[in-house]
Amino acid sequence: MSSSQIALLGAIAGFTIYLGLPIGRLTNPAPRLRAGLNAVAIGILVFLVWDVLSAAWEPTDAALSDHHWGTAISGGAVLAIGLAAGLAGLVHWDRVMAHRQASKLSEGPGAAVATELAPPTRSTASGLALMIATGIGLHNFAEGLAIGNSAATGEISLAVLLIIGFGLHNATEGFGIVAPLASHGERPSWGRLGLLGLIGGGPTFAGTLVGQHLVNDTLSIAFLGLAAGSILYVVIELLAVARRAAMKELTTWMILLGLLLGFATDAVVTAAGV
Repeated sequence: MSSSQIALLGAIAGFTIYLGLPIGRLTNPAPRLRAGLNAVAIGILVFLVWDVLSAAWEPTDAALSDHHWGTAISGGAVLAIGLAAGLAGLVHWDRVMAHRQASKLSEGPGAAVATELAPPTRSTASGLALMIATGIGLHNFAEGLAIGNSAATGEISLAVLLIIGFGLHNATEGFGIVAPLASHGERPSWGRLGLLGLIGGGPTFAGTLVGQHLVNDTLSIAFLGLAAGSILYVVIELLAVARRAAMKELTTWMILLGLLLGFATDAVVTAAGV
């Protein structure tokens, strides 16, 4: 398979994320619909946290089973650093952005006081969507590495199955990206949706290109750790939104639906033996 054909497969897998993005254009969704969309996004993202961490831990687990202590320690350390950077890094970044925004909105002698009294870090719907897209993008870069590695080593049937599985998975991830926008009644422009799709889906294409020439467990673990940390941070934020909605039964069922969607779209990947 030529390099251009491998790249095309990676592009197809990545840009199916656009299938779920148009739902973000919903106008003034009802409160129950907002809560439901938010909860489905939580379910999908909880599945992704599990999926990403499982893949990231696999090389370390295998090294432990084979008593390769050096490999196990280095793999575990890379995962821990990536996870901390993705989770704690976003917490600090969000706090800095919140204080900067408070400073811009406050003018005159009361500016310093207003900054001190600014509410604790709380992302807007647009900020949450961007964070989700970034976390999914890191995850998808690792998926692209798997596609590129499989195709480069001549495992064409596996590469094609990966394209199908990751393509289906990315379609549901697109929905997860825009769910915070729809749940807050914030209607993004088509250009904004295009940018979010590029951030979330584009790394699959980039990872495919890199994966043709680089097979490296450490790099994959690092990106998966970053992805898991950032996605976990967003889950925490969305859970706060769900609590404010005060629709516990609906939220519970929709989170379950999101989890089941994640497992269902991952079935093809599992069937491929990955």
